[in-house]
Amino acid sequence: MATLVKPVFSEEKNPRGIPKAPFIADVDAYLGSPDAEVEPTLKSFQDALAKYRYMDSSLTQRRASLEEKIPDIRKTLDMVEYLQERREDKSKAQDDDNLDDQDDEDDAPKKPLTTTFELNDTLFAEAELEDTDTVYLWLGANVMLSYKLPAAITLLKSKLDVAQTSLDNTIEDLEFLREQLTIMEVNTARVYNWDVKRRRERREKEAERTTVVGNSER
Repeated sequence: MATLVKPVFSEEKNPRGIPKAPFIADVDAYLGSPDAEVEPTLKSFQDALAKYRYMDSSLTQRRASLEEKIPDIRKTLDMVEYLQERREDKSKAQDDDNLDDQDDEDDAPKKPLTTTFELNDTLFAEAELEDTDTVYLWLGANVMLSYKLPAAITLLKSKLDVAQTSLDNTIEDLEFLREQLTIMEVNTARVYNWDVKRRRERREKEAERTTVVGNSER
């Protein structure tokens, strides 16, 4: 006897639109008939599990990418903020020098900042950073643009906030997905065990009928 396969996913969704998997507490009520075929239902459950696992895999990759990207943004922001603070300190010192009418030697510009920068995971190079109010930022897709220090700080803070929010949402979605995967695995096991029990009861009843018919014919 054919059975009408109910929608696996609930209308309820999480904030990012991932559908919730309903827990099947009563298999009889869910299938709608004690003679219902379970194969279509089990197939729909497997399809749902495959979709959840695909989303889980995609979000896991996204999480790894964000967890790698966020520290890079923080390091860049820290460096740009340091350059801005250095310029502000220099400007303040020059103002104080002008007020105090100090010697010309004290008014000499600061030496370039010597630092190291990362070329790759294991290779660093030394560089001198001249006093400047402009930095160049990689924006991705082989694009680099110049920004004034305050604008660069604003941009990097915005990117950091967006990336952190995205990471928080991704972690929340992964936890939600794994809960739905567990529910669907339990649902699958419950329907499968229900079918096994039904088949066993049918065999027992058939055996009882065969025994009764055999005894009556003697």
